[in-house]
Amino acid sequence: MLPSKNYLQKLEINQIINLAEFIVLENYKHHANETLPSNHKEDIDAIYYEELNYFNDSQIFVSKDMLGTINGAIRVLQWNFKDTLPLQKIFGIHPLMAVKNDRVNNIFHIGRFAINKSIGDINLFKKLMVCAIKPVCEHKDNVAFAECDSKLLRVLRLLGIKATIIGKPIHYLGSETIPVALSYDGLINFYNKNKSLVTVETNYNNTESLPKSVVFNTLNTNYPLV
Repeated sequence: MLPSKNYLQKLEINQIINLAEFIVLENYKHHANETLPSNHKEDIDAIYYEELNYFNDSQIFVSKDMLGTINGAIRVLQWNFKDTLPLQKIFGIHPLMAVKNDRVNNIFHIGRFAINKSIGDINLFKKLMVCAIKPVCEHKDNVAFAECDSKLLRVLRLLGIKATIIGKPIHYLGSETIPVALSYDGLINFYNKNKSLVTVETNYNNTESLPKSVVFNTLNTNYPLV
């Protein structure tokens, strides 16, 4: 029997299709009783091409088991002020219109957050979130946007992440999805409290995979952030 261990790494461009398949499968497993709609491949293609377009400005973190199967994922994108973000595509909200700070530094988008429904340890949730919010927490005038389901929003708030709702929810990828803003002030306490969960040898600026020595035990829930 193979050991039940997982490791974190940055996803390479040739694995984006695996990410897209994982995101769609986990969203429908969690919200639609594992019933995939007939057009689910269109959802996979849409996510694949969108993430391919974003790749040069983004970091995708995944948790894999010892067989290399993805069981958790999250993506942080530094907006180039040109590309259309999911916030605009899904909700028609322009990031600059949603920014409350006149001195905004960098704008980020956090998405593609999902954890295998059959596993569940809150530490994996925290580790993936720490990876994604690290660049946001590097400057007090940074802000991030995300689209998350109502369950995830409750979990974020329970963990001390202050997310501000900036629009009305819609039904997307099988769940009620809500647009939120995440400011430096709303993230920094969570980040400082949990950053030690990701080892100091993690190099966030390196385009290579994170070291496979970043290993942690298997876990059990699905928290989709599209």
